[in-house]
This record gives sequence, structure tokens and C-alpha cells, in this order.
Amino acid sequence: MAKIGFVSLGCPKALVDSEQILSRLKALGYETSPTYKEAELVIVNTCGFITPAVEESLEAIGEALRENGQVVVTGCLGARPEVIRKKHPKVLEITGPGEVERVLEAVQAVLPAPRDPFLDLVPPRSSSPPATTPT
Repeated sequence: MAKIGFVSLGCPKALVDSEQILSRLKALGYETSPTYKEAELVIVNTCGFITPAVEESLEAIGEALRENGQVVVTGCLGARPEVIRKKHPKVLEITGPGEVERVLEAVQAVLPAPRDPFLDLVPPRSSSPPATTPT
């Protein structure tokens, strides 16, 4: 199974975004990793509200890059990608708050989804015809 590391910083809105991203990743077959080393990719959901939050977010991005190397950034600070790219030009992708689909696309571009949740609902086809009951 593909493993994703996740860091969530910021307000309750960021937490909602984090929960949506994590739920969608799980539906696609990804697992979360408790450490950067075990993860194949790390998502950092940032805060950009006040200067200390920006600094904390940039520090978290830097740590994820040092420990893992494969980092997707999202969240409020992602709305100012120039701030992130100036300090951390090697991040894979930067998305803003509420951009769950873009985060999923960025993850899948680097680490294809282990499964398709819609196809997993379809039962496998049998080569023999379905059994019929005499009437």
C-alpha cells in the first residue's frame, strides 16, 4: 500500500480540509504513515494567517523536505505560492485552501492510486453464465 505522511497546521477550516483530503486518500487506497521515513510522500496543510503561523508552516515544509523529499503543500499559505517557492523551491505542488481535488491530483501524479474505489464496487465477472432457478 502507498503511504502518505500528513501535517495539518492552522484553524478549524484547515482541519476540515485535512479530514477531507485524508478521507479521499483512504478511499483511493492510500494509508497514512506515522513517520516521514515510512511515507512515500508528505502533504503539509499550512496556515498563513499571522507571521508566526507562516514561519511555523515554512519550518514544517522544510522538515518534511529534509526527512522525505516528496512534499505537496496546501492550505492558506498555499494561496501565496511565491512565499513557499522562495524558501522551498523543491516542493512538488502548491495548492490553496479548499483545493482537495488539486491535492489528490498532485499526489496521484507522483504516486498513482492503489485502487479505484468505484471499480472496487463492481463484482468480478465470471466466465460461466449466472445460475438460473427452475420455475
